[in-house]
Formats: sequence, C-alpha cells, structure tokens
Amino acid sequence: MGLDVGVYRERAATLPGAVLWTRTADGDAYRVLPDGCMDLLWIEGELAVAGPDSHAHVGAAEAGIRIAGLRFAPGTAPGFFGVPAREVLDSLVPLADIWSPGRSRRLADRIGRAADPGLALEEAAGGLFDQAPDRLVGQVLRGVRRGVGVRALAGSVGLSERQLYRRCLDAFGYGPKMLDRVLRLNLALERARAGLSLAEVAARTGYADQAHFTRDVKALAGVPPRTLLA
Repeated sequence: MGLDVGVYRERAATLPGAVLWTRTADGDAYRVLPDGCMDLLWIEGELAVAGPDSHAHVGAAEAGIRIAGLRFAPGTAPGFFGVPAREVLDSLVPLADIWSPGRSRRLADRIGRAADPGLALEEAAGGLFDQAPDRLVGQVLRGVRRGVGVRALAGSVGLSERQLYRRCLDAFGYGPKMLDRVLRLNLALERARAGLSLAEVAARTGYADQAHFTRDVKALAGVPPRTLLA
C-alpha cells in the first residue's frame, strides 16, 4: 500500500513474505498504489480486507484513527481468506462478509483488547495461516519478474494461456500482463527512490524509454513519477 501520510511504520512480519504496518491518520488524503498484494486491516475495532488494486486510489481518514495492516505477499492471501483475489479487486470488504460475522467479531475483539493491535493482528493471523505455499504462484511470480512472455510462462507451468490467465485472476486479481506492469511499477519506484535518474530507471526496469515509464506510472498511479517522488 502506498500510504504516505500520518505516522506510518512497517516491518517484516513473521508470515513468509508478509509485512506488518501501522498508521495513525493525520486527516490528510493519501494515495494507495497497486502492488499485487492484499491486506488484512484492523481499523479502530473493525476488520476489513483490502483487495489487490489495478490502479491507485486516494483516500482519507479522520485524524487520530489507528490502523494496523498485515500485507500478504502477492498470491498468498486468497488461500488465507478463502476468496479469489478477483472477487475483491479494487475493493475494501468487511471481513464479516467473507468469514462469518461471529468469527470476524471474535478476532476483532481479541485484537482490540491488546496493548499493541498491530502485534495482535500479526499473531492472530499467524495462528490461522497454515496452508502450504502454492508452487504455481511462486513459478508465475518468478517468471513475470524475469520478463518471461505469457506463452512461454504458460508452457513452463503446464497450462494453456487461458488457464494461466484464470489462475492468475484467482491468485493476484489480474492476469500476468497486468501483474507484470504492477510489479515493474513498484520496482521502478524503488530504484527511483534509491537515487537513480528516471532515464536510468526506465532502462534498467524494462521500459522502452523514459516516456514509456512516465505514461505507465500515470496510468497506474494517476500522477507522473516526479509527483510521486516529490
């Protein structure tokens, strides 16, 4: 999530590939960027699921609102929540709409009673997360990050292109081409924040040129790279 205002902290979680983050809102608007992930959110006593984003969205929260989030690695959250990623794409859904209201309320109450809601959220999720890693998810992520084309990627995992597309919708919320754009966006922004020029970022991250990089950032993030990095 591209939360960039208020008091925001994050660290690696105990769940493989997950990130625990906490935020106290300051009342200003914030921009959330697509990253291929899903989050379990605790928002002042209520639990919700933030689905994967296909584009940035801007939100706001009342000053002082406390939020804790567990961001699952791409492709891992659907097995935990028991819902395909495509069904919560670009959505914020109460956990009670996915799990039973009673189960969701018990978990929310447990977290709310804790001195550190973020830590309680992580511990609760860790106690419930018991599925084995999906080998296909890992293979797809590695292939996309290496720039393998859709046809070759489908062949490498023993699926047709149509089957691969459907499996990607369930795991990530979108197909392999869109997944590539989202992952490349985040890698490019990481490199830009590390000090590389936009031209260098474009060349190293697989864009045709800096203009291509700028167009794709604007399409996914809603603003050009320099605005995001300012």
